[in-house]
Amino acid sequence: MRTRCLSVFAALRDPRNLREGKALTPLRCATTPLHSARRSKYQRRTSTTRSARKWSHNHSHDGCGGESHDHDHDHGLPEEVGHRDNLYARVDRANVVALNAEDPGKGPAIIKPWDQRLDEETYVESDADDQLIIRVPFTGAVKLRALLLKAGPGDQTPAKVALFPNIEHLDFSDIADMKPVQEFTIPQGRDVGEYHVMPAKFPNVTSITLFFPASQGADTTRIYYVGFLGQWSERKFEPVVTVYESKPNLADHDKIQGLNSNWSAPGT
Repeated sequence: MRTRCLSVFAALRDPRNLREGKALTPLRCATTPLHSARRSKYQRRTSTTRSARKWSHNHSHDGCGGESHDHDHDHGLPEEVGHRDNLYARVDRANVVALNAEDPGKGPAIIKPWDQRLDEETYVESDADDQLIIRVPFTGAVKLRALLLKAGPGDQTPAKVALFPNIEHLDFSDIADMKPVQEFTIPQGRDVGEYHVMPAKFPNVTSITLFFPASQGADTTRIYYVGFLGQWSERKFEPVVTVYESKPNLADHDKIQGLNSNWSAPGT
């Protein structure tokens, strides 16, 4: 076994000792073998790395379906806080608007704190049909990272959600001719879905309109929770507050057909 006792081997190889007939017996070396020392050093490094990973690891407890999902919360943070960049406190809740809602006054109620995200007592449900529009203004400018959404259950889950940032006057009569900046397919389930947006498309958001074009088979669509993740900065102007017809007349509400890159209104 190779050791670090190089001085002993040097003495054994010295020609003067051989000529003089000296019998040298190598001393037992207490030095750790080189390969053993290397292994111990690697084990110490690995142990330290694993320990660091243990404290930095994050994972999800709430399942997510659909595209571009990620972690549901960060460990080490209070339950009522959730993600470090949760924008709940940055939403202008008093001016959240829900169009075609059975109870228009509940629009602000689905913008809930993180620890109430799984609550199913409060929700917004569509009225005349299964379409919904929810407009959410922010108290500043937001670099949006993700949309958080809990909907359903079952067939009352919306099939898709379309995102329109920074459009102040958007209702059902306008949305037929517009292409969403981004859209997501929504899976059925009772958990909170996290939908990551394309950051380059949402760099300076002062309001966002969510359009739910259809349910997954039910007559109405139901939304329990809407949240956002991103970076907030103060804006230098007052937000525009628009007055909508929150509960439209069924006869005046033509349902938008389909939701894809080329939307079309009935008859087009």
